[in-house]
Amino acid sequence: MTRRDEPIPLSESIAIVGRELGLPPPDVVATVTARWADIVGPAVAAHAHVRSVRNGECTIEVDGPVWATQLRYGSSDLVERVNERCGEGSVTSVKVVVAGPRKTR
Repeated sequence: MTRRDEPIPLSESIAIVGRELGLPPPDVVATVTARWADIVGPAVAAHAHVRSVRNGECTIEVDGPVWATQLRYGSSDLVERVNERCGEGSVTSVKVVVAGPRKTR
């Protein structure tokens, strides 16, 4: 146990703040992102990406409503596949959002 006036590693500080914000350990998001194509398949991965994981909810952004419907329909299978690869309880639910129109400068 460190004393309050002793410095702590930055990674530990970030993990503490993340837990307070409901974020999973950093390796969960990194693992889900790195294995995304393996989890959902290359066709879906080309149209969907992980936006965040917070309090067990994985938010996935898709580029069209067809992909949103597909992911929502298979959300329980998706949760299972994520947890198989990233550890049980890493993700408990899925939220799918459709990306808005891209802004041009």
